[in-house]
Amino acid sequence: MPVISIPTSFNIDVAFEVPSFGRRMASLLIDMAVEVCYLISVSWLGARLFSDAFSWDEDGRHNLWAAQLLMIAPVFLYHIIMEITTNGQSVGKKIMHLRVVSHNGGKASVSQFLIRWLLRVSDLWIVILLILLLSMGGGTNLQTLFMFILGLGFLVTDIVLVASSKRAQRIGDLLAHTILIRTNRYEDLSDTIFREVRSDYVPVFPQVMQISDRDLNIIKNLLDNARKTYKYEGLRTAADRVKSYLKIETDMEPYQFLDKLLEDYNYLSTNQHGLTNSRSMDQVE
Repeated sequence: MPVISIPTSFNIDVAFEVPSFGRRMASLLIDMAVEVCYLISVSWLGARLFSDAFSWDEDGRHNLWAAQLLMIAPVFLYHIIMEITTNGQSVGKKIMHLRVVSHNGGKASVSQFLIRWLLRVSDLWIVILLILLLSMGGGTNLQTLFMFILGLGFLVTDIVLVASSKRAQRIGDLLAHTILIRTNRYEDLSDTIFREVRSDYVPVFPQVMQISDRDLNIIKNLLDNARKTYKYEGLRTAADRVKSYLKIETDMEPYQFLDKLLEDYNYLSTNQHGLTNSRSMDQVE
């Protein structure tokens, strides 16, 4: 299975598994099936609710057009809503164990998901054409043919980029600075920076609250990568940079130190008293 190495802000490469073209295509087809099933359902519902639409006056037909637009809007918003709310996954990606992440391996931002969605043409063009054909009663014209050729051109471009680019990125990924990676077959809370800590836990490094969520995700990925490859010596660079940034002096081994930072973060981020102490310490510093 192909693997890409992503340089992090700690000068250490993190390895991610690149999904095969077949797995990506299967994910795409599943998402398209979800969209088409929804479209068929709302078309059936709309036909029953607005069966006498032709007897309405002009204002009524404008209202009908607005209602139909609202009914199909979820199809166009499907990917952006799913990826933002489920941390880079749609139904198809979830089933095929794929996830959209930032180019540095961390969690993608809302703006990145938005750019990626705005340039999503590999499946939406098919849904758009289907809507056009349904609205025209199955007829075709030059405009429909033009949209078909345009959409097909974008689709072919995406396929070529995914198949040939080093990180298997399509147009939207290139401009949004995101990549699609394969996740573990079974995911749970251990795949996030979440750590369960005791209620009587005492944080060692409250300065950890000065680190951004993205860098914490990178630290988590570095620890996972070291654990999988049994190469822990590379963590020393990351630990030294974190110590320098947070002005921490400790004799802990790099792995133990970085792991302790994640535990401290989970305690402080869920304990108001800990957060207050952290802010007070920041003000003193």
